[in-house]
Amino acid sequence: MESQVNTKIYSITAREILDSRATPTIETTVILESGYRGTVSVPSGASVGKYEAIELRDGDESRYHKLGVLRAVENVNSTIASKLRGMDAKKQFDIDNTIIQLDGTANKARLGANAILSVSLAVCVACAQAFRIPLYKYINYLISPTFPISMTRIPIPLFNMINGGKHGAGNLNFQEFLVIPPSNILYRNALVKGVETYNAIKQILEYRNAIHSLGDEGGFAPNLFTNEDALEIINEALRSNNQQIGIDMFLGMDLAASHFKTTKGYLIKDRPTAYSTKEFIEYLKNVHAKYNLLLIEDPIDEDDWSGWQEITKEMGNEMLIVGDDLIASNYKRLEQAIHDNACSAVILKPNQIGSLTELLSTVVLAKKNDIKCIVSHRSGETNDTFIADFAVGIQSDYVKFGAPARGERVAKYNRLSQIESEILPV
Repeated sequence: MESQVNTKIYSITAREILDSRATPTIETTVILESGYRGTVSVPSGASVGKYEAIELRDGDESRYHKLGVLRAVENVNSTIASKLRGMDAKKQFDIDNTIIQLDGTANKARLGANAILSVSLAVCVACAQAFRIPLYKYINYLISPTFPISMTRIPIPLFNMINGGKHGAGNLNFQEFLVIPPSNILYRNALVKGVETYNAIKQILEYRNAIHSLGDEGGFAPNLFTNEDALEIINEALRSNNQQIGIDMFLGMDLAASHFKTTKGYLIKDRPTAYSTKEFIEYLKNVHAKYNLLLIEDPIDEDDWSGWQEITKEMGNEMLIVGDDLIASNYKRLEQAIHDNACSAVILKPNQIGSLTELLSTVVLAKKNDIKCIVSHRSGETNDTFIADFAVGIQSDYVKFGAPARGERVAKYNRLSQIESEILPV
């Protein structure tokens, strides 16, 4: 893509802002010599896998309970900015590799993945502005040399209806209970279905005098006795809307199993004793038999490769087995998962890996090996909508932005609506 516009970097400036959990995060603006600019803020997760790139925090007890990001901001404003000033922003691969080499660690621990990512994505946004094209088209342009993709659809949303685990209030072990519209309807209609289900769940919780406060990702965090109760409430909500599981809507779960794995096994409130890996897979098979699940994310501990192989062998022909903590958006870990046949879908979170170039390489690996792609937010989000454009640009199979509630989630769903009106007009 050629342009007469000057795309050399003039300045890079970062600042500390707040995310949706009132936790500091970083926002960076890249200004080109032509005056075009891009601003991006990065999220942070509560349920963080051990293989994610390192998010740099200050550790200063006098500010934000040690969670400030002034060190990351300073790394952008001094070290990174001085190195990149004058470089051509349209050379995304060169820019990202320059920062990665400047950091010099395997997990971006020196400069911080949050600092590096904010610059990487802001460079991308600035270039899209300079070329005067939508961001999703520019991202599609970046991936096309290695894997050409036609943009013909909006990804299917995975709506997070009930929050548990680290996203809830200690109420449930499993982290997310999802409803998924069928793939044969337009996004605009899928959004209607999601919102109607969300409102129906609220009515049922109110009728039962259950807590219906919201978790980190906008889903409800009710006081239920078992994890399976959450699926039953969603099932009841769908029936009240004259919808049938497996036809009109599908169910899924993000277990985040590493967070309830103990030395004795998988310990959940559904029974007093822990499950062995084999027993837990049998338990999940029984849940699937009742609720016809479309996908299960992180059903096994992130270090139990043989367990992942077993569940994919046992259940992978009937549903998607999704790796998040197992893969951490990392090319090499996805490569191992493909080799071991350990999962059939991968979660893609930019801040897990720390640069756009690395994330795109993971996407290409997944697509070349028929691994389904799910572009995902984090529990601590901002109103930034980069990942909505990214999902369309790479033609992700699914997106996971949380419930259709809370501004930082709705911003992304609304951005998808805007993109749909451009690529699939009424």
